[in-house]
Amino acid sequence: MLNEHKKGDNYSIYLLIKAAEKRSTSKGSPYIRLTLTDRSGEIQTNIWDASEQDNENYIAGKVVYVTAIQDEYQGKPQLKIQDIRLASDSEPSDPSIYEISSPISRKELQSQINDLLFQITNPTWNRVVRNILNKYADAYYEFPAAKKIHHAFRGGLAFHSLSIAKLALKVTDLYPQINRSLLLAGALIHDIGKVVELSGPVGTEYTMEGQLLGHIVIGDEIIVQSATELGFDLSSEDMILLRHLMISHHNKPEFGSPESPKELEAYVLSKLDDLDAHIQMITDAVGKTAAGGFSEKIFGADNLSYYHPKDGLLADDDSN
Repeated sequence: MLNEHKKGDNYSIYLLIKAAEKRSTSKGSPYIRLTLTDRSGEIQTNIWDASEQDNENYIAGKVVYVTAIQDEYQGKPQLKIQDIRLASDSEPSDPSIYEISSPISRKELQSQINDLLFQITNPTWNRVVRNILNKYADAYYEFPAAKKIHHAFRGGLAFHSLSIAKLALKVTDLYPQINRSLLLAGALIHDIGKVVELSGPVGTEYTMEGQLLGHIVIGDEIIVQSATELGFDLSSEDMILLRHLMISHHNKPEFGSPESPKELEAYVLSKLDDLDAHIQMITDAVGKTAAGGFSEKIFGADNLSYYHPKDGLLADDDSN
């Protein structure tokens, strides 16, 4: 496993190509930037002076057998390839062996989300959310929530949405003035546009629609389509509120939201979304860091490094 190795180690390992980018050096020489992964993490490497055959062979979704020395580049682990080849059919070449996936199975994700739907008591929001989740079920439960930043694993989209919905239950228990039905509806479908914005769980890239429109605009279109199919009045307060949660959940225009939150549940959703994303980013980075050390800088978390407390420190704090 990747997490068993450190700088200076020379080893051979089977890994999944998560991403393959064709690039050129400053002198025009072609190379391929590979992101390789197993269930313990991921690492980058380069195939220098890449041939056309290399471009055909080393693509996202393929399993490779690599012999390399582990090094670092700009503070991040990197492999220096000594040898690389595609895994044969007689070897462990099934990509699912190496994929990082949601810590909850798809079956359990569906079960928990279906249970939450019964707590959306407003019939308009309930029917819209059910319609959307039924229509996009396969992608919703398989896609990541992002290409790199947070929940970038198979099932990450549903897991992220479920996590926010669970936070919504806790928040509405503490603050009964918050409309639970509206907040749950927003939590479960706020990122539904990513089923169009992203290409899928393997070799995740941004689609043309994703790059030109973004998941918030796409998500609003999905809500409008669903409401139209169900015969709901788009000018009703119910629909306007639900759409507002969608278009404001990134909080500010500079973060991609067409509007800032201007309603209580919209404000809360934007904060819960940000909280869950940051917890996942920091958890991932600290999990790859030795106890007593600082993680690599996390771009999505203010480009800061986060400390991994020494073994036992957190447990001692919890006991106080």
